[in-house]
Amino acid sequence: MFKQNLEHVLNELKYDQQWKEQIVHWHEIDAVDAKVKPFPEALDTRIEKALSKRGIGALYSHQLEAFLYTRNKENVVAVTPTASGKTLCYNLPVLQEIVDNEESRALYLFPTKALAQDQKSELNEMIDEIGINVKCFTYDGDTAPNIRQAVRKAGHIVITNPDMLHSAILPHHTKWVAFFENLKYVIVDELHTYRGVFGSHVANVIRRLKRIAKYYGSDPVFICTSATIANPKELAQELTGDPMRLIDQNGAPRGKKHFLFYNPPILNKALNIRQSATVEVNQLARKFLENKIQTIVFARSRVRVEIILSHLQQLTRKYLGPETIRGYRGGYLPKQRREIERGLRQGEIVGVVSTNALELGVDIGQLQVCIMTGYPGSVASAWQQAGRAGRRQNESVIIMVAGSNPIDQYIIQHPEYFFERNPESARINPNNLIILVDHLKCAAYELPFKRGETFDGVDIEEILEFLTEEQVLLERANKWYWMNDAFPAHGISLRSASQENVIIIDQSDVSNSTVIGEMDRFSAMTLLHDEAIYLHQGVQYQVEFLDWDEKKAFVREVNVEYFTDANLAIQLRVLEEDQKRPEDDITVSYGDVMVNAKATIFKKIRLSTFENIGSGPIHLPEEELHTNAMWISFSQEITNRFGEGTFDQALTGLAQLLQQVAPVFVMCDRHDLHVVPQMKAEHSELPTIFLYDRYPGGIGLAKEVFNNLSKILKQVEHLITACPCDQGCPSCVGASEVNSKMLVKRFINLLS
Repeated sequence: MFKQNLEHVLNELKYDQQWKEQIVHWHEIDAVDAKVKPFPEALDTRIEKALSKRGIGALYSHQLEAFLYTRNKENVVAVTPTASGKTLCYNLPVLQEIVDNEESRALYLFPTKALAQDQKSELNEMIDEIGINVKCFTYDGDTAPNIRQAVRKAGHIVITNPDMLHSAILPHHTKWVAFFENLKYVIVDELHTYRGVFGSHVANVIRRLKRIAKYYGSDPVFICTSATIANPKELAQELTGDPMRLIDQNGAPRGKKHFLFYNPPILNKALNIRQSATVEVNQLARKFLENKIQTIVFARSRVRVEIILSHLQQLTRKYLGPETIRGYRGGYLPKQRREIERGLRQGEIVGVVSTNALELGVDIGQLQVCIMTGYPGSVASAWQQAGRAGRRQNESVIIMVAGSNPIDQYIIQHPEYFFERNPESARINPNNLIILVDHLKCAAYELPFKRGETFDGVDIEEILEFLTEEQVLLERANKWYWMNDAFPAHGISLRSASQENVIIIDQSDVSNSTVIGEMDRFSAMTLLHDEAIYLHQGVQYQVEFLDWDEKKAFVREVNVEYFTDANLAIQLRVLEEDQKRPEDDITVSYGDVMVNAKATIFKKIRLSTFENIGSGPIHLPEEELHTNAMWISFSQEITNRFGEGTFDQALTGLAQLLQQVAPVFVMCDRHDLHVVPQMKAEHSELPTIFLYDRYPGGIGLAKEVFNNLSKILKQVEHLITACPCDQGCPSCVGASEVNSKMLVKRFINLLS
């Protein structure tokens, strides 16, 4: 039934005039047969029987490799596509180890609670079928206090996330003695998510974990699994501090995939303005949903998820009830997310609109269609999202709908860039001074440092001396001790620069106020200010009051025909210039900067037409950020040559392009790297473009741009050359009053 429906819709897309003109590339990926190997002799017969009951009569080649290497005490990183059976790469060696020695313990690290819950269910089913006494528990913020003691004392397999390991397990390791004494395996799943700020923190959490394991006499083997990235072995080695064996030959079968690149129709030819990607996504998703074909729609932001969700529920209300199409994103409470995952697996939910929260390997069943609202920002991320369709070897469809922004237009018009290019490298900087100092405080609280001791190979005595001067540590008899009442992990967030989240409280029913979600502080400045429209599961809420000191946003359900969008005003000044490359008319520099950000005004935007229908002020304090940046300064002679008005537009155009291209190149979220053009920089009074890391102390993103500026500028040049507009448009340089396109090209020639 579904297959016929899918073929019918595909034929319509291929031959119907309405659709086929917008499909600029139709890429078919053929089905692939499995490469299987017999079970190894070392595998216990009870485990074999349990696998056979599940219809697994042999192992994929990559699963066997992982089993053999890890049994030989080698650390491995397995890199194969979504739904290729990576869980058996770690479950088999772990279960075999516990069968051989029931005292053995294993720690599973997942980046999200959802993944941890998902894995626990699957693992417990398998343990029941094997018929052995293996106790497998999740240990996270939702674990009841009365169960926690049982987990610590008797848990063979403890499934948790890096945040919980950092703040609840390592600081209290004396309660986990039996666990750490017998720790044989540490599993790091979804390795590619540990990049940038988060990855730099987690690398230090793992340094602390290894230090405590060593103290108790254990030396665990690391098993990492990852989606496709360019440098999995390098990332795994940086994250764990240990040598790694790479397993990247996939033995799993794959169903046929149709990958469509879809460019919305042009509404204004002169300005090259296209129909909104959101409108087109709604129409495409509607086609599949009306045929009851299970579909996932990815959107880049929480707001966009809620807008698409409310439109889809409206468009399909004749055929489907609102409960069959759901939203999924960070900020939803755990119970709600579990319910949505279960509904998808059981087929009760036909459509889901998600942020990249569902990119990761949570089991959501047999989806057939994946629609992306715009390019997700990296090749690796796009393949992760694509992998959510056709997870069980069936035929599937992936449609990437381009937005009007430069990078989307470049990708959609250069499919070879996407299909032939290696995915990006993931970068971390565990030795970022701010992050390192934070974790040295945590490590000193856990165990005193001895003189001469390194932190997993990093010389730290100078930092320990500094912390002693600051009266954070006490040195006595060649050891450094923590000397504070509070334990430091509590105040250190692994995921963001801000230490606290804002809690969202629904007070529509005054007698029964309920918490419906949470949001980090930086996002709250633009999404939860007074009078903001906050969207949650397709329901609109207006923020009545944001209590910034108490970190609480009070909201009330409303029904209005608009959403809100806010701007941040940025002030930036250079503190220190560490490196510079002077040329004739330009200077490229790298160093420390101070950024002051303040939310100033918000706009009201009509839901149906996206037109601006009003605005208002935002009254919130300024946030201050000391970070790293790279900047490009232009001489006064160039300004005079161009003329100040046209130069200003060209500077803004180049800044817009760098904001699009640089995050793709350094493989970070667009919000991690900010670009600010200034016609008169405070430190030099020259026209300057700044790119800075949006994290205290920086994490190496701006440095990466500084080192690779010529490669990034080549991509920028490709992008504007490929744009079909004459003078400049929102799809490239963002302006068309003067020939900005030509001016930006002249800029790039100067920089090159």
